[in-house]
Amino acid sequence: MVRNHVDLLDKFDGYRGEHQALIDAGLNDPFGVVMERVLGPTRAVIRGRETILVGTYNYMGMTFDPDVIAAGEAALRDFGAGSTGSRVLNGTFAGHIGVEDALRDFYGMAHAMVFSTGYQANLGIVSTLTGKGDYIVLDADSHASIYDGCKLGNAEVVRFRHNNADDLDKRLGRLPAGAGKLVILEGVYSMLGDVAPLPDLVAAARRHGATVMVDEAHAMGFFGEHGRGVYEEQGVADDVDFVVGTFSKSVGTVGGFCVSNHPKFEILRLVCNPYRFTASLPPAVVACAEASIRKLMTAREKRERLWANSRALHAGLVAAGFRMATEHCESAIIAVLMPDQESTAAMWSRLLDLGIYCNMSRPPATPAGVYLLRCSLSAEHSIGEVETIVDRFVTARAM
Repeated sequence: MVRNHVDLLDKFDGYRGEHQALIDAGLNDPFGVVMERVLGPTRAVIRGRETILVGTYNYMGMTFDPDVIAAGEAALRDFGAGSTGSRVLNGTFAGHIGVEDALRDFYGMAHAMVFSTGYQANLGIVSTLTGKGDYIVLDADSHASIYDGCKLGNAEVVRFRHNNADDLDKRLGRLPAGAGKLVILEGVYSMLGDVAPLPDLVAAARRHGATVMVDEAHAMGFFGEHGRGVYEEQGVADDVDFVVGTFSKSVGTVGGFCVSNHPKFEILRLVCNPYRFTASLPPAVVACAEASIRKLMTAREKRERLWANSRALHAGLVAAGFRMATEHCESAIIAVLMPDQESTAAMWSRLLDLGIYCNMSRPPATPAGVYLLRCSLSAEHSIGEVETIVDRFVTARAM
């Protein structure tokens, strides 16, 4: 019997066509960048050219810190290349305990749980905390990993308007009084670089008896007195139940985590599938992460440099006439608004030819109709590099 064959990849033909159109137009491929050599936290060789990196989320510049590298080298020698097991089997080494201890110290929390990526941290915590009969109430602009965590679980999902505490309050008020409710917020939103008004949002959640989770992936290291994030800087630490983050931004390596003071937190290790059914992080990675986190505890000078760099880039681009996603510098993400996909891709390609690597962002990663050239600064950028970035944005616009 002959069966009609349905190509399961046909649904992506629209994306394929758009991508091919960029290549046919003679532009650099925005999704095919290869770092041929990495020279440091702020520079790499791309297409044979030394390039200033302004799109890597290497906020605190820890990727080449000598102490971090030395810790990884020692762990590689002493423990080998990998764990070959999950954390609940043979995948817990001394380094995994060490990095969780460092997280507890950094955040001043009783519990810390490390995942293999930040994506898995959101996937695991969101899908495990909530189930059938519960409600997840999340910001409409939440990260894809949060949305995927919602899909993995069986809870009902309710979205509220971005950073709108009144809308959150109304939507929570419509939910059954006795139901479990998880409100998910982010300290800094990665596309526009805007900061959440956490006091108002958390207060709304508390009025309705909801559990609060805050993702501080883009704020760890440089927001708040201890660098813990926006929730610390805005004074709501006592009203946040779970904080999720990543090692792939300020920490400078890879991995994800959740910290909490919840007295029943440790049971999550035995019931969270993205934790118990995946291989644990390699020993060298957790050693690097532990060394980096402990250095971030006293990295006040780095924090000050990062803020100075971010404010200088935002101000420089505004002075040059670019439209920015935020009126003022709110974070280390500096996003330039563009009119459409074609002009965004062309500008991005010209910048790469001029030795500047930033991120090209478009829907569905961004809100509908929003196209961005997104920059992220590092504490290790020099003011001279920041000035060069602004100059080359101006040059690229004129080409």
